[in-house]
Amino acid sequence: MSDTERFFTSSLKQDLGEEEKTLRPQQFADFPGQESVKERLEIFVEAAKKRDEPLGHFILSGPPGLGKTTLAYIVAAERGKEIKTSSGPVLEKPGDLAGLLTSLQEGDVLFIDEIHRLPITIEEYLYSAMEDFFIDIMIDQGVGARSVRLNVPRFTLIGATTRLGLISAPLRSRCQHVHRLDYYGAGELEQIVSRSAGILNCDLEGDAALEIARRSRGTPRIANNLLHWVRDYAQVKADNLMNQPVAEKALNMLNISSNGLDEMDMRILEAMAYNFDGKPVGIKNIAVSVGEEPGTIEDVYEPYLIQEGYMIRTPQGRTLTEKSRALLGLESTSGGSIQGELF
Repeated sequence: MSDTERFFTSSLKQDLGEEEKTLRPQQFADFPGQESVKERLEIFVEAAKKRDEPLGHFILSGPPGLGKTTLAYIVAAERGKEIKTSSGPVLEKPGDLAGLLTSLQEGDVLFIDEIHRLPITIEEYLYSAMEDFFIDIMIDQGVGARSVRLNVPRFTLIGATTRLGLISAPLRSRCQHVHRLDYYGAGELEQIVSRSAGILNCDLEGDAALEIARRSRGTPRIANNLLHWVRDYAQVKADNLMNQPVAEKALNMLNISSNGLDEMDMRILEAMAYNFDGKPVGIKNIAVSVGEEPGTIEDVYEPYLIQEGYMIRTPQGRTLTEKSRALLGLESTSGGSIQGELF
């Protein structure tokens, strides 16, 4: 970017009041939750800064929306380096990877989202880049084929994945660390909602932030999305008043219960309860019953349902828990009928 472009870009941000105002935290101090992961990364970055060396490669894993991309940006910013981003499905040819790697400077960060979806051919090219900082590109085909070696600067690869088990052993062994992000508690999400509300100039009153937080499935991305909805609802229906009752009405309209279960969660639990009589059932049968892809259920819905104790995995299949039976008003396996509350 030229100096003129930088000037006009900066001026535009100032005019719009957007400079440094983003829902994505820019430093570790502004990132609530994930304390153990954050502490390890802070030590990792500080040690590299003191030795004036590039960071080692590492992987961030966990369900969607927990802050893997945000942490990658924070690591690059705290180290004082640039970050370039891509995703596994986008990198289709060796030339795509070569273009990314050769555009990096010494110590820069290459962030690959959904790294478990890298094609195997691209992954194999990545091995030599990660270890020895060169890649060999084949030019032409047949008898005229030849290999050209491209040196790449010492860089840091940060991979993000929602399916850690699908990352190959060779790639995983070339990373110094694997950090898993877990779901957030209501208190941590309340901090995130309050911070985002301040950036969006939303005046949350009373326990409105907590009401949004406890319905956010332990996920900051969902919390911010719900905050936007509550703001829209309050502007149209409540004269911009954003207190706890207004937030509750807004979220009830989205069929999100007080325990964070949404419409698809309930469809999954009800299908297991009524379509399959509460007996163990496979993920493909559940997917067909609710009209959703098996991979989506495994990646998006099932982790939260299992962690919150609504579902368990067994060798025979997915099974409802007593907590789910109480929620649906079913007969307990220990005898008797129990009734839970949705809202």
